[in-house]
Amino acid sequence: MNEASLRITVNPDQCGGRPCIRGMRIRVSDVLDLLTQGLTREQIVDELPDLELEDIDAVLNSDTFRVRY
Repeated sequence: MNEASLRITVNPDQCGGRPCIRGMRIRVSDVLDLLTQGLTREQIVDELPDLELEDIDAVLNSDTFRVRY
């Protein structure tokens, strides 16, 4: 398994089955929205302190964002 697949989880009973970060209720789409708004990785971790920089890297290096579009 790669790092992204360990950090990004999908549970049909959580967040409507959308990909989340490490089983938390922080969706991959939430992180992508913040990146789109221009926040840096560090600013996102400040905004969502349960996240780690590696979580954001996993979002950027995964295919899960395609689920949203």
